[in-house]
Amino acid sequence: MGRGEEEEEEEEALSKLLKQAEEYDEYVTVGERRALRQKERDAQRRQKRERTREEGIDDYSERRQKALEALEEQKRREEEEAQRNSLLDTHETLLEKREMLGAAAVKVTEQESAEDRLLREASQVATNALQSRQEIAKGARYTEALKTSWRPPRYYRDLPEDEVVQMRKKWHILVEGEAVPPPIKTFREMKLPEAILAALEGRGIKRPTPIQVQGLPVAFSGRDMIGIAFTGSGKTITFSLPLIMHALEEEVKLPLEPTEGPVGVILCPSRELARQTHEVVETYCKALSDRGHPRLRTLLVVGGESKRDQITAVQRDGVHCIVATPGRLKDLLNARKINLDVCKYLVLDEGDRMLDLGFDEEVQGIINHFKGQRQTLLFSATMPQKFQDFAKKTLVKPVIVNVGRAGAANLDVIQEVEYVKQEAKIVYLLECLQKTAPPVVIFCERKGDVDDIHEYLLLKGVAAVSIHGDKDQAERTQAIQRFKNLEKDVLVATDVAAKGLDFPDIQHVINFDMPEEIENYVHRIGRTGRCGRTGVATTFINKSVPESALLDLKHLLVEARQRVPPVLLALDDPDEDLSGVGGVRGCRFCGGGGDPPTQGP
Repeated sequence: MGRGEEEEEEEEALSKLLKQAEEYDEYVTVGERRALRQKERDAQRRQKRERTREEGIDDYSERRQKALEALEEQKRREEEEAQRNSLLDTHETLLEKREMLGAAAVKVTEQESAEDRLLREASQVATNALQSRQEIAKGARYTEALKTSWRPPRYYRDLPEDEVVQMRKKWHILVEGEAVPPPIKTFREMKLPEAILAALEGRGIKRPTPIQVQGLPVAFSGRDMIGIAFTGSGKTITFSLPLIMHALEEEVKLPLEPTEGPVGVILCPSRELARQTHEVVETYCKALSDRGHPRLRTLLVVGGESKRDQITAVQRDGVHCIVATPGRLKDLLNARKINLDVCKYLVLDEGDRMLDLGFDEEVQGIINHFKGQRQTLLFSATMPQKFQDFAKKTLVKPVIVNVGRAGAANLDVIQEVEYVKQEAKIVYLLECLQKTAPPVVIFCERKGDVDDIHEYLLLKGVAAVSIHGDKDQAERTQAIQRFKNLEKDVLVATDVAAKGLDFPDIQHVINFDMPEEIENYVHRIGRTGRCGRTGVATTFINKSVPESALLDLKHLLVEARQRVPPVLLALDDPDEDLSGVGGVRGCRFCGGGGDPPTQGP
């Protein structure tokens, strides 16, 4: 092969290589290829959405235009039809429509009446118990009270009815209900153990008070009860001793195991009252164990205390009696740390105050955890309508035990009402403090006034402590304890301290502000004059007090045979005008229909 041919072949090979280089596609990685494909798909989707949106807009515009045209056509036809109809035809048409509507209204009214009748019949079922969800789901109906092993002594069971009536009249006891057990004069005749009798005597309690004379036999019998008596009348013992005896009987039959219990619950509206009630229950439980009876375990369940300790007490040993505030107990029940599977005894102490504070939902939440029928006792110093309605829903064939009447002030309290200008009240306090020896309680409506008065008294050298809702639990507990131990002479407080706290030695209560609700006034002055002692209650009034509150105060003073100041006598009472209509008028306090203002039941 010649040299020229070799060069031509080389040039031809080179040109092929160059041509292949021009046609070569650069290598693209797998990830880059996937990204490119995804980008292409996204672009296709966007194009499709845009086409769909444009088609939808066009379609919507077309449909909207057609709808408008149809409306216009319908309107035009109606106008033509209306023009063709005569006035008479129009009138007849309207009459027909009215008759049709009237028939429909009658039908609806008849349906509503039938529904109302069914609801009314349902509400009149023999049981009115406020039941738990489980009971409602099972259709449980409670028509009879719980049975207990306790019976009154035969002597009392055989008493003639007129003699029983005379006994109640002697103690100013009013009762309502079916087959009410007779009142019993002594603790020994109530068949209480010697250990309890000794503990009562050790506390200076030698004979039962009127609420205990009738209330204890009712509670021992297993009956649901509403107990109404003035503050300081011995209500705590009335519901505590039956609970203790019930727990003792259950422990003897079948001792509680860890995690079991309680067999009874006492609900209180405040931590202070719960703590005080727990001390009373614990005292009598300890008295029983000291005399050889089984040890009954009690537990205080309130906010401000360790949840872990409360849970441990139940899970380690089990508890027989729980004294609690509604909020904390509901929390532990919902967390399944406590259960009410064997609980058969429920007490609402200061029930009216509990409802006033909005605890009705918490109480219902607690009741939802009960597994069966229970004995329920409601105690209060007053009986407002809300409390009455709640009681009717809650109890089965209840017995109402009323000592004096609902809302009555303690007759052992001397009530003094003084007109004092607003700016002069804090200075006048010092003069009021001279009326009696300490201890003294001063009540205020506002927390700021509590702090101001406390500071003023300290500056004047008065040994005083104060409590209100903004103070933490430790401060409140310490203040109350120092006051109860007589380390301090004066306690300044909002109504926190009025919720059933027992200060048996209080000589004087001063209402720096007159409360708007007369029930709060009754609770406040009930701090003094306890257990048969005489006390003094001084109340400041002025133009800032609502007239309705002053009229209620006037009636209360008249009924309690207390001195009524001229400023209250001068008030025009609209109820007085009703006395000439039929000759009687309703009692403002008990809600009765024919009680004269000075002779309410």
